[in-house]
Amino acid sequence: MASLSIKNLRTLALVGQAGSGKTTLAEALLARAGAVTTPGIVERGSTVCDYLAAEKKLHHSLKLAVASFEVHGTRVHLLDTPGYPDFLGHTLPALTAVETAAIVINARNGIEQTTLRMMDWAQRMGLDRVLVINQIDTASGDLEALLANIREVFGKECLPINLPAGGATRVVDCFFSPSGESDFSSVEQAHSELVDQVVEVDENLMALYLEKGEVSPDELHEPLERAMREGHLIPVVFTSAKIGTGIAELLDVIVKLLPNPAEGNPPHYVSTALGEATDLTTEPDPKKHVVAHVFKLETDPFLGRLAVLRVHQGRITPDMQLYAGDAKKPFKPGHLWLLRGKQQIPLEEALPGDICAISKIDELRFGHVLHDAPGDAHIHAPPLEFPSSVFGLTLLPKTRGDEQKLSDVLHRFSAEDPCFRVERNAGNNETVIRGLGELHLRTLLERMAGEYKLAVETRPPSIPFRETIAAKAEGHCRHKKQTGGAGQFGEVYLRVEPLPRGSGFEFSNEVKGGTIPSVYIPAVEKGVRSVLEPGFVAGYPLQDLRVIVYDGKSHAVDSKEIAFVSAGRKAFLEALSKARAQVLEPIVVIEVLVPSSQIGDLTGELSGRRAHIRGTDMLRSGLSKVAALVPLSELETFPARLKSITAGEGSYTLEFSHYEPAPLLLQQKLAAAHKPQVEAD
Repeated sequence: MASLSIKNLRTLALVGQAGSGKTTLAEALLARAGAVTTPGIVERGSTVCDYLAAEKKLHHSLKLAVASFEVHGTRVHLLDTPGYPDFLGHTLPALTAVETAAIVINARNGIEQTTLRMMDWAQRMGLDRVLVINQIDTASGDLEALLANIREVFGKECLPINLPAGGATRVVDCFFSPSGESDFSSVEQAHSELVDQVVEVDENLMALYLEKGEVSPDELHEPLERAMREGHLIPVVFTSAKIGTGIAELLDVIVKLLPNPAEGNPPHYVSTALGEATDLTTEPDPKKHVVAHVFKLETDPFLGRLAVLRVHQGRITPDMQLYAGDAKKPFKPGHLWLLRGKQQIPLEEALPGDICAISKIDELRFGHVLHDAPGDAHIHAPPLEFPSSVFGLTLLPKTRGDEQKLSDVLHRFSAEDPCFRVERNAGNNETVIRGLGELHLRTLLERMAGEYKLAVETRPPSIPFRETIAAKAEGHCRHKKQTGGAGQFGEVYLRVEPLPRGSGFEFSNEVKGGTIPSVYIPAVEKGVRSVLEPGFVAGYPLQDLRVIVYDGKSHAVDSKEIAFVSAGRKAFLEALSKARAQVLEPIVVIEVLVPSSQIGDLTGELSGRRAHIRGTDMLRSGLSKVAALVPLSELETFPARLKSITAGEGSYTLEFSHYEPAPLLLQQKLAAAHKPQVEAD
């Protein structure tokens, strides 16, 4: 497919609550534009954007999908995103690749939690925003009341570009040629409010408007785009994707009103050319050096790796040399593809504003900045602030010998999803996966079984307890071993002292007079460190303490490294036995969003889990946020309880805060469980 002028490119991400109809809306737009003959149906698994087997089975999106098409001489790059909060690792990157976020609202349900979040994210990222009220034909509520609620929650800058008419079977235009009757309000009044809002950003146009009493849509285009860019106007459109109501009108809005790559707020990059991070703004100029950003990776078991990127500056052709991040070795794309779901359409060149894909280049990673000049390796994309991935499962392959296959599949998943983490706990011999929630991980397990034929067993992961000391103490060991020939000798005096939380471990050498030759100090440290990982009380790693070696003895013939390793280890163990060693438990900050009517049930539930409530805030649209400090060990069953309390409406995020001593009964329980294991070993 040939390239177009930058002025004829549009980028649009469909975001919003699960069930708002984003994928169905994408199908309706594709069909109306002639990119597909008939719109697919989510329930039948026939849509362009939901092409994974798991998506067809579950009837909802699990990942970001790109569907590019052309209409009225304009190329539209449409991004369809998942609506469940568990898949924010696919939704948020979409916002880095577009000028406009279309927040889709289910007309029956109104403003929901994800609506609030996406409006906030899009605003913080400087995107133009459009509110799409979908499924208007099935709305049991009052559309006029919904529009009023939108303006109350998000501001008076939310104004309708069109209004429902004929009992929500069609829409009437309020901007280009305002005429006709709507189901509520007045088309003329809506038009006047739009014009009044737009001309406020342009003094000359406002003067002309006051003088003439009217301005043409052509005169309004540039100030309207500016008003959207500055958040002074958020257009509202009405649609019903299933029956096609408002789809043609939405395409007109996309083509005629939404910004091209030269009009939207430019993305922010970071340059480290001068040794420290400074802001860098790209220019949508095809003649400048290439700057493109990989915002999506997908690995097909048969087709290999596919990297999806947005070009922000310069032009990319299949035969040019590109560099990925700070890599010194260039690569050639070989092929450029426009994506329409799983379909790959050849592209001759990609200009600023184009979203395209490069296949089978294994060195490409999520977040890589691509450039065509070795000197541009200092350009980086600022990291996205993803929610913490704290929901965990321990995995074990069911089939012996599948360990390497499991490792390979987990590596692929973590490359595709920035909110999916894999941890290897060597101490417990555990492979732990972490994500944003139970649905997130369950979906990946289903993909693992379906796409890769890999069966695993799961169980909750071990809690990452730690150990420390509460008092200063001293330890001493004289290691002396005689076996007939050359012996072993090393003597070590050391003391231990606690450090503030989060300090880790420090080793200090205060030996004077060479009583322990400096060549043996690393051996003493090695012996000390050998105790850190297996711990002392309950088998958990030691932290937040300092070990100071201050004296000892050596022998000119018998002293060896192994002797000081052993002496250092035993002296440390003796000091720990006197230093009131204790178990620390991880404390996390939990923020829970719930309907305000359930806040009492929630705070009671948290209090029963040893939580310290830090605050409660009333948010918009009947939601409340509760923040608390709670031991991580108390949250194993919390996701299921939250779902039960809030009928699935609640959500939460976790962030590690600090470690603090566990209650005495818990410490005794952990120590008792560890003792039989040590004796067995």
